[in-house]
Amino acid sequence: MAQQIPKVLVTEPIPEKNLAYLREHSIVKVGNKGEFQDELKLIDAIPDYDALLCMLSTPVTKKVLVAAQKLKIVANFAVGYNNIDVESAKDLGIKVANTPDVLTEACGDFAMGLLMAVSRKFNAAEQYLREGNFSGWEPLGFLGMELRGKTLGIIGMGRIGQAFAQRARAFGMNIAYHNRSKVSPETEKSLGAAYVSTIEELVINSDVLSLNCPLTDQTHHLVDKTLFKLMPSHSILINISRGPVVDEVALADALHRKTIAGAGIDVFENEPAVHPDLLTAPNCILLPHIASATFETREAIGMLASNAIVSVLKGESDSNIPNLI
Repeated sequence: MAQQIPKVLVTEPIPEKNLAYLREHSIVKVGNKGEFQDELKLIDAIPDYDALLCMLSTPVTKKVLVAAQKLKIVANFAVGYNNIDVESAKDLGIKVANTPDVLTEACGDFAMGLLMAVSRKFNAAEQYLREGNFSGWEPLGFLGMELRGKTLGIIGMGRIGQAFAQRARAFGMNIAYHNRSKVSPETEKSLGAAYVSTIEELVINSDVLSLNCPLTDQTHHLVDKTLFKLMPSHSILINISRGPVVDEVALADALHRKTIAGAGIDVFENEPAVHPDLLTAPNCILLPHIASATFETREAIGMLASNAIVSVLKGESDSNIPNLI
């Protein structure tokens, strides 16, 4: 009897290069955008598939995993994996993979660009021009914060946090950070970074606060109304980590009350929904989760996830698959 060709469900369209590679080894079904954000639809579909390549918005719950009769691996098209019930997957013998490392540089560039846009009020200035209000150079028009000499406080000094620090350092910023553990002395020296033992102290002394930490039970609503009260009134918040790390209601309130000067947000607490008070907040740049959105990075993410799937379907040893969780 001929060996059955494995089936792979890709929950949303990904780069064609990645799909072509998967099709060399399997039958591939690609869902429509948003189709498999519905748990019930995923439960209904998953029994037919040997592998799942999914997004952060895909709810890979225990119910989904139990319904999967042939599933060998779930590969997330992301570094994070809080959308996957990893413990249930392990109990059921289903492997889980993510895509670390490949988006570090793109996210570092993006964080720096987001900070520049907020600190220099790019969005408001462009809107002013587009609405026909620009009548000539104004000495007091759209004054922002110069970055040189200011302190960037980073919560989460992993690869992306370090990439942001490297770029901010080139702009003449001072770097302070809080992490579960100190980075190596060599890394601290190369980045000119100073470790701060408490988040409160970091917040009080930072002109810019950047969130680069994973979403865990401990970091959920890490930045709340208490921390916003500690932030200097001229300070800026940058979040490209996970939406629920920030209490969105408290952020909107801080911006409307001008207890902080601005924010650059790429991820949201109830994504894709955005709190209406945040949509009307002043000096707040809101972007649709695009920190890793370069051609090169998205292809690299897809290839890392696809390689993990193909390796598992071929029966390769876990030691040969570096991005298994």
